[in-house]
Amino acid sequence: MSIEKFMQSAITGWMTGEGEYSDIVMATRVRLARNLRGYRFPIAASEDEALAVDKMAAGALLDEVDGKGYAYIRMSDLSKLDREVLVEKHLISPQLTNPERQGAVVLSEDETVSIMVNEEDHIRIQCIFPGLQLEEAYQQADAVDDLLEKQLPYAFDEQFGYLTSCPSNTGTGVRASVMMHLPALTITKQIKRIIPAITRLGIVVRGSYGEGSKALGNVYQVSNQVTLGKTEAEILEELGNVTARLIAHERQARKNLLEKSRTALEDRLHRSLGTLVYARLLPTGEAAKCLSDVRLGVDLGLIKDVDVSIMNELMIFMQPGFLQQYANAELTQEERDIFRAKLFRARLLIDGALPSTKKSKED
Repeated sequence: MSIEKFMQSAITGWMTGEGEYSDIVMATRVRLARNLRGYRFPIAASEDEALAVDKMAAGALLDEVDGKGYAYIRMSDLSKLDREVLVEKHLISPQLTNPERQGAVVLSEDETVSIMVNEEDHIRIQCIFPGLQLEEAYQQADAVDDLLEKQLPYAFDEQFGYLTSCPSNTGTGVRASVMMHLPALTITKQIKRIIPAITRLGIVVRGSYGEGSKALGNVYQVSNQVTLGKTEAEILEELGNVTARLIAHERQARKNLLEKSRTALEDRLHRSLGTLVYARLLPTGEAAKCLSDVRLGVDLGLIKDVDVSIMNELMIFMQPGFLQQYANAELTQEERDIFRAKLFRARLLIDGALPSTKKSKED
């Protein structure tokens, strides 16, 4: 399969680079945690209980969404590599791939909606959109939730709200997050000062794959920490306000870098571009750092002829699962580094030529 054909078939809705503030906000995700009354949470459930939950959820999901471009997929029917790819595309969580659980996922055709069964909770409804679209993602998730609630007996308490496996999700069960590319705040080290300040507002900043993950390529997940005692609208508004402030800080940091350190910035960005289009060995960490730099160069107009959607694609495709799926083989770490470099060179060639760059004032 050619790289272009593989990319086209592997692209999911949120990678398009569209949506508001897409130069900084790569994607918006809303998750709703729901559990069924009378059944223990997945972490404590027996195999029979997990199967019973799966059967109930599958019946309701297929009744409501089958025939509308959705597919029901059991984790046990997928290879380890296929499960890894779904995680890398942010369509399922790493927890759902646990072979000891009777996990499944329902995916919409455009992959903007995924409904996980027997993850940390019995049901997790996820909607992921490109750019900043908090209200749109919530409305979509809420519509799916309404459909399921007609058929499934949710565990709900008048005092505490929706009951969940993790107490921090109890209440609304809403986890809203934005995936943000914050290279200027990272380069200037302002991010170390900003993260503690944001945390005091009830917002948490994590790596690109959530709790315990690193901010690979200067990509951060910013999400609400509190789900109890607030309405869904208040949660979305607070996260939206923090996101707007982060966007403003990142834009100001980019402006300052251009005004005060333009030559050093251009040198960094162009060196990274050179690495991506000429390297023969490209480890994950170096690829992520260089991709972040080139994406910043594209956003600032210093690097031409590279679509931002390609940057989003490569951020996902550089990972081990995708590389091995495209290669159709298990690869050692060195083989992955070689294959990653080859894939990047091919993807960044524009009509057989390298991307062009804008000349600096000194040229």
